[in-house]
Amino acid sequence: MVLGALLAGATTLTAGCAGRGGGDEDVAYVARDVETLYSEAKSRLDRGNTQLAAALFDEVERQHPYSPWARRAQLMSAFSYYVAQDYNKSIQSSRRFLSIHPGNRDAPYAYYLIALSFYEQISDVQRDQKITEQARTALTEVNRRFPQSEYAADARLKLDLVNDHLAGKEMEIGRFYARSGRWLAAQLRFQNVVDEYQTTSHAPEALYRLTESSLALGVPQEAVKYAAVLGANYPGTEWYEKAFELIDDHASGVTAI
Repeated sequence: MVLGALLAGATTLTAGCAGRGGGDEDVAYVARDVETLYSEAKSRLDRGNTQLAAALFDEVERQHPYSPWARRAQLMSAFSYYVAQDYNKSIQSSRRFLSIHPGNRDAPYAYYLIALSFYEQISDVQRDQKITEQARTALTEVNRRFPQSEYAADARLKLDLVNDHLAGKEMEIGRFYARSGRWLAAQLRFQNVVDEYQTTSHAPEALYRLTESSLALGVPQEAVKYAAVLGANYPGTEWYEKAFELIDDHASGVTAI
């Protein structure tokens, strides 16, 4: 029942709803029966007043902590905070639900909400990627625990994007080191992309950069090796063509180690 309501809400609520209402209304303590309180919270959520809805769902648990409605309200609160883009509170509410009801049938959705809340906070590659790493960990957890679920299927798609993002950060740092002439530091970053993110879109450039940095470090045999790997896996790409030109200019006739 809870999960159906959450998914139904997810198709009708948008990020734009997050800013409507809720900011100018408070939740004063008024003792109400659990069904009335829960119904009011759900009504606020359906009308897009997500912050107030979350507060009312929290109130359901506070006033009626041992009722079946409290369990539903915990997850609905997490969902409401997520739609309101209050991701930290969504994570907190989801984790609270899991700590109290770890084996509940809606536990997969709670894990998924945590992952989504981290995912939505991913910043561009110019910034620190701690949140991206947390998103990666949370998405991996969804896929590990519930591999056959619809949440895992979406988590796997998002993991591809997260890995590409993290690889992009490594490439940005590596290029910076290369521009600064810090070739060994650059090579370590590019090697990490090849080792950890080889299925991402950044792998061909990383192999080219490894070819380039190996030549700069005076190890032409290694450069030839990386160029060969690049040609075997990504023939016809601009990065292979550039690597071939480098080898032709600086390591012609050299045999790979």
